[in-house]
Amino acid sequence: MSDSAAARPADDPEVSRLRAAAEAAEAELRLARARAELASAEAAAARARADAAAGPDVETTTSAGEAAPSRTSSTRQPAPDAEAPLTAAQVAEIAAGYGSDAAALDLGVLVNGGPVASVRVRIPLAMTNRHGLVAGATGTGKTRTLQLLAEQLSASGVPVFAADIKGDLSGIAAPGAESEKLRARTRSLEQDWSPRAYPTEFYALGDDSASGVPVRATVSGFGPLLLSRVLGLNATQESSLALVFHYADEKGLALVDLSDLRAVLTFLTSDEGKAELKNVGGLSSATAGVILRELVAFSASGADGFFGEPELDVTDFLRVTAEGEGMVSLLEVPNVAARPELYSTFLMYLLAELYEVLPEVGDLDKPKLVFFFDEAHLLFRDASKAFLAAITQTVRLIRSKGVGVFFVTQTPKDVPADVLAQLGSRVQHALRAFTPDDAAALRASVRTYPASGYDLERVLQELGTGEAIITVMDERGTPTPVAWTRLYAPRASMAPIPAGDLAAAVSASPLFARYGSPLERESAREILAARLQAATEAREAAERAKKAAADEAEYARQKAAIDKAHAEAQKKAQREYDRLLRGTASPRSSSPSSPLDDLLGRGSTRTILNGVIRGLFGTGRR
Repeated sequence: MSDSAAARPADDPEVSRLRAAAEAAEAELRLARARAELASAEAAAARARADAAAGPDVETTTSAGEAAPSRTSSTRQPAPDAEAPLTAAQVAEIAAGYGSDAAALDLGVLVNGGPVASVRVRIPLAMTNRHGLVAGATGTGKTRTLQLLAEQLSASGVPVFAADIKGDLSGIAAPGAESEKLRARTRSLEQDWSPRAYPTEFYALGDDSASGVPVRATVSGFGPLLLSRVLGLNATQESSLALVFHYADEKGLALVDLSDLRAVLTFLTSDEGKAELKNVGGLSSATAGVILRELVAFSASGADGFFGEPELDVTDFLRVTAEGEGMVSLLEVPNVAARPELYSTFLMYLLAELYEVLPEVGDLDKPKLVFFFDEAHLLFRDASKAFLAAITQTVRLIRSKGVGVFFVTQTPKDVPADVLAQLGSRVQHALRAFTPDDAAALRASVRTYPASGYDLERVLQELGTGEAIITVMDERGTPTPVAWTRLYAPRASMAPIPAGDLAAAVSASPLFARYGSPLERESAREILAARLQAATEAREAAERAKKAAADEAEYARQKAAIDKAHAEAQKKAQREYDRLLRGTASPRSSSPSSPLDDLLGRGSTRTILNGVIRGLFGTGRR
C-alpha cells in the first residue's frame, strides 16, 4: 500500500462513495441474475406445458413460423440454442441494461425462445431526444411501433408530431377494441392493457379542411434550398433562385405564394428589372425560364394550396392538455405518392422551423416534442449535397432545443451515414433478403449492431410481425445490449377512425378558426404590378410629352417656313411695286404738263396708281 493511501482516513468521503457505488452495482447484478434465472425457469415451464399439451408426436412451431421436427426423433431434435439463443448470463446482462427505474417508455419484453415477461425492454424518456430509427420491411409492424411510442409519450406529457401516411394512425384518437387475439398477446406479455384514446389534433397539407387543419407556409419561409429540392433544380439554378430570394428580401417583396415568386422572376427578366441584379451577377433568361417552367408544373400538380397565409406556427405542436398529456399532432397525407418530394420536404421545413423558433434548453428530463419522420427515404432520395448537409446539421443541433427525431423507413441504408450516426435508439423490425442487393443491405445492417448473443443475419429475417431487434441509450448515454423484443400492443384503436368523426374533430378544433380560411394581403405580385403600372404610366406620359414637344417643334418649323415665305412674298411684291412705279414715272423735264395732269393734278395721279397696285398684290408700303 502506498504512503498516500495509508494516510487517507478510513472514513474518507470518496472511499465511502465508491464503496456505496460498488455495493449498488453488486446488488443490481444480483437482481439481474435473479431475474435471468426466473426468466429461464419461466421459459422452461412454458416449453414443458407446450410439450405436454402438444403430445410427443406433434410438431411444434419455431419462432420463424416454420414447422419444427418432431421431438420423438433424436436425429431431428433441434439444438437447445435454436429456441433459446441466449444464455442465463446474457439474459441477465440484458435485464440489467434495461432495468433502470427512471421514467421510460415500455416497448415490450425479451424473447428467448418465448417471451420472457420479467425482462422488459424500455427506452428512458430522457433519451428520446437523442433521436432514433424505426425500420423494417412493409407489413412488419412499424406503424404500430410508432403508435405505441406516441401513446406513451403523450401519457408522459410529451407532445408528438407524426405524419399519417395511410390514415392508420388516426385511430389513436379512439380507444382500442378488445379481441381474443389481442387478449392472448397481452396475457403472454403480462401487459397491463386497457383501451383508451389520446388527445389528437389533425392537420392537412393545403386546403383539404376535411382531413385536418390546413397547414400552409409562405414561399419566403420555405426558402430557396427546400424549394429547389421540391422543383428538382440543379446547383446553378438553385443559386439563381437564392439570388431571387435575396433580392425580394432586400426590396421588401413578400413572397407569400407561388404567383409572387413567378412575378418576381418575370420582373427581373423584363426590360425594367434586368438592371436590378446587374451588380450581383444578374439572372440569365434561360435559367429564369427553367425555374418558371418548373413552377408552372409544380402549381399544376396542386401545390398552390400549400403556400399562402396564415402560416402555421410550429409552436402549436408543443401543446399539452389541462390533464398534463402531450398533444398528438397528426399530419394527414394519404396521397403522398402523388407528391413525395413535397411531402418529405415539407416535413423538413417544419423541423427546420422548430429549430429556428425554439430556444436552447440543453438536456431535459423529457423532450419538449418528439417528431416522427415517416417514409424517411423520400427525404434523402436524390438529395443534393447542400440539402443533405442542411438535414445533418438540423438533426445534430435540434436535440439541444429539446426535440427528438425518429426516422421511420424500410432499411437503415435509406438514411445517410452521417444522420444514422446521430440516432441513439434503434427499433429494427424484420428485413427481407430476396435479392443480392437486399442481402448486402442486410449484412451491412448487421455490422452496425454491437456484439450480441444472436445470429442477427438470421434473426432479422425470422422476426415475426410485432417483433423487433432493439438497442437504445440508457440514462447514462451508453448503448444497451441488443434485445430480441416482442412489442406491447397499443391501447388506442389500430384502425382508422371514420371520416365523419375525423371531420367533426377538425371542425371542433380551436386551431381551425385561426388557420381554416386563407388570407390575402399585399405581396410581391401586387407590389410589382403596381410598380409596373406606374412605370407604364410614366413611360406613356413621357411618350406623350415627347410627342407633344415634337408636334410643337414641327408647328414652329412650319410657322417659321410660312413666315419666311410670307416675308419673301412681301419683298417680291415690293420689288415689283418699285419696278412698276419706276416704269410709270415720267422723266423730269421742263416741258409743259400733260392735259391729264392739268385736269387731276400731279399728286392725285400718284394716289390712284398706288391704289391700283395695292389691289393687285395686297401689299403696300405703309
